[in-house]
Amino acid sequence: MANLLVFIGRKTISFVRDVGGVILLLSRIFKGLPRVFVDIHLVIEQMLLMGVNSLPLVLLTSVFTGAVSAVQAAYQFKNLVPMRYLGTAVGKAVVIELGPVLTALVVAGRVGASIAAELGTMKVTEQIDALETMAIDPVPFLVTPRFLAGLIMLPVLTILADFVAILGGYLVALLFLQISSHTFLSGLKMFFDLRDVLAGLAKAFAFGGIIAIIGCYQGFQTRGGAKGVGQSTTRAVVISSVLILIGDYLLASIIF
Repeated sequence: MANLLVFIGRKTISFVRDVGGVILLLSRIFKGLPRVFVDIHLVIEQMLLMGVNSLPLVLLTSVFTGAVSAVQAAYQFKNLVPMRYLGTAVGKAVVIELGPVLTALVVAGRVGASIAAELGTMKVTEQIDALETMAIDPVPFLVTPRFLAGLIMLPVLTILADFVAILGGYLVALLFLQISSHTFLSGLKMFFDLRDVLAGLAKAFAFGGIIAIIGCYQGFQTRGGAKGVGQSTTRAVVISSVLILIGDYLLASIIF
């Protein structure tokens, strides 16, 4: 019993410490925002790495997300709901939930791990300490560009993912479910609401910030050489994924 209490106490202290550390890192990011206009090339570079280089994986995931959404919706609708609502079901599911959430999870696995590994390696090889020795604050130089790139690029990736996922559902309906193009598209337009799109983009904006800040924080907390880098990378992906799902619930509760 005593060991259990000690374990719970240590985990609680660690959790509080990490929450406080993330909040302090965010405050330093916002404090260093004016410097972004000086180092705008760093933001553009991170946008390229996070957004453009993630496109193949995001689009591949999206097309099969839309395809399986169409197949599952058609199975659920069979003999119960007219097939003209198939486009509505695919569009709503993709735009509100599947597009932003799955895109964020894919990007968390690719980009979040990359950020944690890169900054973690810099930490254990004392490159970050060298920046501080030269009177260069590592947060505006290393963290702020990644944070802003995450906020900007995840909504952009989500828009592309939504389009490709709906296209994937459309092609499956047309080629394999014997549903006409007019039937699918009319259902898609029937209940289309711009607020659904904006809600999905709001989620993507928040998820982009979560992925970037958790990856940076875990990178900065790396200790213990190569083993520590691996542990930080794993923690960054796991924590980001969990926070994305929790954030999805909270944002959905607020928005809808």
